[in-house]
Amino acid sequence: MQQLNLDIFNPISLNQMDSVSLMKRTDTKFIATIAQLNNVLNQVKNDYSILEIDGQRKMEYTSNYFDTKDLDFYHDHHNGKSDRLKIRTRKYVASNLSFLEIKQKDPQGRTVKSRKRISEYDQLSTDELKSYVNEVTGLQLDLNQTITNEFYRFTLVNTELKERITVDVSLGFNSLSFDDKLVIIELKQEKLRRSSPFFKALKAEKIYPMGISKYCIGMAVHNPKLKQNIFKPKLRKIAKLTTK
Repeated sequence: MQQLNLDIFNPISLNQMDSVSLMKRTDTKFIATIAQLNNVLNQVKNDYSILEIDGQRKMEYTSNYFDTKDLDFYHDHHNGKSDRLKIRTRKYVASNLSFLEIKQKDPQGRTVKSRKRISEYDQLSTDELKSYVNEVTGLQLDLNQTITNEFYRFTLVNTELKERITVDVSLGFNSLSFDDKLVIIELKQEKLRRSSPFFKALKAEKIYPMGISKYCIGMAVHNPKLKQNIFKPKLRKIAKLTTK
């Protein structure tokens, strides 16, 4: 199996990338193999820096996702609802920080991310969850934990373009693991810019945008009885990539 070479990038610290926080942004997602990704990285090594924390460039993340009893968040995504929610707790293992995070997508396709520091990602009280969700969304929701997701991520940054790229590898959902066969790439920009060096490098490798949610894919794979007709082409593509 091919290995990622992340040493080709110059490092950037958390403080240096503060100007590219992009809590309000446009997200464009892609899926690829490690071999495809390596080709892309070699093309853009002079255009981006890589986030480095305590000498680490590939960071571990763990997330717990929440949904309503009827899985409204999952079904809203499946049914193509433009304004939708994603709620999770996430632990940033390298920095030992945990947050309650809410991602809201508006009808224009822009994502607004809100988050609150918590003591531990898996020790959130029901009252604390309800209070913050109501504060951010104005909704009174009865939420339950649905699925756990683990992965490693590295982050590329171009401060001049106000652009970040996150790359997720070694994805796992509960007992399911994709090992290093599947790569999920997310291009985060103030507004969609196809002239981005990274976007152009992806296109050169015939890697095209594909709306994908780690939460929805994990739920669909673990719960085959869930409505998932719209996700089937994506699931087939993932299966093709991961069985090569």
